[in-house]
Amino acid sequence: MNRAKLIQDENLSFRVSHQLLPEDYQRIDLYFSLPVEMGINPSTLNVEEFFYANIKNQSAYYADQLHLPLVRSRFISQNKGEQGDYRLNLNLYSYQVKKALDADIKFTLKLKTAEEFYPAAVELAEQTIALTKKLRRYTPSDKKLNSFFENADNYLSWHIEQSFLRLLSRGPKSSDFTTERELLLTLCRSENEYRIENKYNSQVTLDDANRITNKMRLLQRLIEYGVVFQRKPRYLNVNLKRFVRGVVTAFIMAFVMLLVLNARTNFTEVTIALVAFLGVIYGLRETFKDDLTDLIWRKIQKGRPKWQNLFTHSVTKKRIMSQILWLEYINPKDLPNSVNNLFQERGQQNKQDAQLLHFRCDNKVLAKKFLPGYDEIQQQTFFNLTPFVRFLKKGAGRLYSLDGQKISNQAVERRYQINLVLRHLYKDEESIQRFKITLNRSEIVNLERIKDN
Repeated sequence: MNRAKLIQDENLSFRVSHQLLPEDYQRIDLYFSLPVEMGINPSTLNVEEFFYANIKNQSAYYADQLHLPLVRSRFISQNKGEQGDYRLNLNLYSYQVKKALDADIKFTLKLKTAEEFYPAAVELAEQTIALTKKLRRYTPSDKKLNSFFENADNYLSWHIEQSFLRLLSRGPKSSDFTTERELLLTLCRSENEYRIENKYNSQVTLDDANRITNKMRLLQRLIEYGVVFQRKPRYLNVNLKRFVRGVVTAFIMAFVMLLVLNARTNFTEVTIALVAFLGVIYGLRETFKDDLTDLIWRKIQKGRPKWQNLFTHSVTKKRIMSQILWLEYINPKDLPNSVNNLFQERGQQNKQDAQLLHFRCDNKVLAKKFLPGYDEIQQQTFFNLTPFVRFLKKGAGRLYSLDGQKISNQAVERRYQINLVLRHLYKDEESIQRFKITLNRSEIVNLERIKDN
């Protein structure tokens, strides 16, 4: 079983990713145990608002080896296939190179010693040079195709330069590897000069960091065309919610009309008392109608799916995959036994009062086959935890210590710990992993996998 992976994405976000086969079905569950002292509950954090603003889904073709789908000399030739085929193949290649480079850069940055870091970085640079040569070997002469090529080539060149500059700035420093460092810097200079020679970007754009960055974001979206599937979200319970609201309104109106008719029977003339009584009736109706509707709706909606995502291929417009999504607060008794047992294995000091938040995603692949060379698609769900830190307290003061006759102190920050269980169901197999997320007001300090079954 290819289990789901949970990885930190940015300062306050993480992503869950897993692969799916044609006509496949998999289920992902996330159980958040949020300490009560964080102040997160149904009154302070609305799940629907959190879902729309902070949970994103992305689905795209996936290959774990570059040479499998795309690194072929024939795919770049404009003589093979139609214009749409050329653009799709070019985007598949460019996207795959970018994903592979990002993954390798992250892996290389984990090497903390210069003896490990620089040989790995040089090897990565040599592989990158080989891939860009393969791309640039077949520059199309057709102007329609050439614009696609220039966009992809421009973005990849810029992304390669930025990736290796970031690698060098964050990597270990050592005077023993001056030659290797210079080789990496030469790659960055050559890519920059290559873009200048081909006049890919105007001088005005190059002089403005915001303009060049935003342009590259646009080019990145262009190379995702045909690779990353288009997502169409849909709220599932619109008609049901209208029905509940209608039934509640009809019930309240019937009750109000009954009171009004009784009032007319008791008051033979229009008096101030009658007017006041009718005002009280209609005031109570407006006061309790929404509260009663919300109460009934919460009871009906509990446990029901809330959203659906439909993923379609941006070129063929065929449906590739369907997702059904849940997000709701739950009680401890709603936890599956396997998940509850894993939560109970925490240390006694960590078993504090907590609010449970449950996210569920059912993935069903509709396509019977994928593009040639691709056996899987990758589904990624991104979670932004920024709303979780909204109510967190700032620094907790200072820590004092005694060293002989000298008293010293240092500033300390307040940190919070979220326990998270990831459950992955595939056919008859179940994979459960528990993670500990330590965060402060500005970032996830540590994301650690504690235990799995």
